[in-house]
Amino acid sequence: MEQEYDRIVEQLLEAPYWVIDFLPMQVPQDSAGQFFAVEQYYLEEPQHERLCRQFADVLLKLNCYYDLLVSRDGGDEWLYPDPKMLEKWLMESLQNGHLCVLIGDGDALITASGGDTNLTLYNLSPALLELVRQLATAAGLFLWQPPTDSNC
Repeated sequence: MEQEYDRIVEQLLEAPYWVIDFLPMQVPQDSAGQFFAVEQYYLEEPQHERLCRQFADVLLKLNCYYDLLVSRDGGDEWLYPDPKMLEKWLMESLQNGHLCVLIGDGDALITASGGDTNLTLYNLSPALLELVRQLATAAGLFLWQPPTDSNC
């Protein structure tokens, strides 16, 4: 199962992706704003815990509609995680670690990594995209897709 899980995750990481973030769009590289100072602010307590709880709200509510297969730091996968454990794992991963969440039959993926102030979502169907958009908005977050860079 572990090899199959890894293969699915690797494939999904190549798919188009979206971001759940505290900002409504990607900050341009040449922005005159204070992105890095603000990002650092959100990585400190108590702001970081509040942001993690907002992300947890999205995942927990998403789990009402879809099965979630969760892996922490490349370890064992857990289907039907207990809500308290899912929240704990997410908060730990956003502090220092990595969380992969396969959605449904493994058609979509959410990742969370330590030091990030966002979740990354891969290969969302239109229906899943709309649901995640509603859940993110209800949690006070934004869902956006980074611009594609045709120079890659």
